[in-house]
Amino acid sequence: MRDESLFNALIELADDHSILCHRLGEWCGHAPILEEDLALTNMALDLIGTARGLYARAAEIEGRGRSEDDLAYLRNERQFRNLILVERPNGDFAHTMIRQLFFAAFMEPYWQAALESRDETVRGIAGKAVKEMSYHIRHAGEWVIRLGDGTEESATRAKAAMEALHIYVDELFHSSPAAAAAAGIGMLPDRRGLRAAWNGITAPILARAGLELPQAANPQTGGRAGLHTEDLGHILCEMQYLQRAYPGATW
Repeated sequence: MRDESLFNALIELADDHSILCHRLGEWCGHAPILEEDLALTNMALDLIGTARGLYARAAEIEGRGRSEDDLAYLRNERQFRNLILVERPNGDFAHTMIRQLFFAAFMEPYWQAALESRDETVRGIAGKAVKEMSYHIRHAGEWVIRLGDGTEESATRAKAAMEALHIYVDELFHSSPAAAAAAGIGMLPDRRGLRAAWNGITAPILARAGLELPQAANPQTGGRAGLHTEDLGHILCEMQYLQRAYPGATW
């Protein structure tokens, strides 16, 4: 039971990073300036690096001979356990940066706490990821401030992005049974205790941007139970096409 809980909890984390990586990768060649094109691609590479480590560790714990590629490319959308937030469309640049800020502001203190994990591999992944998330916060935060405190048009778009995405924030702090069990044995941090840290990171940035986080009347959850928006299916059609069309293909 312990191994099964840790496996499922690691899959949740890996799916978060893998799906958000794909979303950021969609900006490649489409970002507003060349520098940002490179920055977003590098952030996506950070996320896929973390996802690979998590999938590989999960496969090792499962012990059924599956690889990181099997876990990423040979599961259907109901088997994915990612947050709904990370599968939401890129929208305009304000949507992308606010989504990134929300996610990174949670993951930075999460990985900081994971440095105390009883699992050596998790500690190693956390040591790298916490530095990357710190950069993601800085990068996304600067853009959120620039957009929210910019022109009338950029401020309007930033406020619209906040309105569209705030309903997915609460799911960051929900623990599935697997995540709660993994936290209970010291393998992963307890998500429920990280809201204060998240608020401490996001509140000053939003204040400087002239933005306010709305109160979510109907928070949207379900990703951890495999209940997703139709957007995830579209992502997986692209992400998994090669492996499913040519099973076992290698370069």
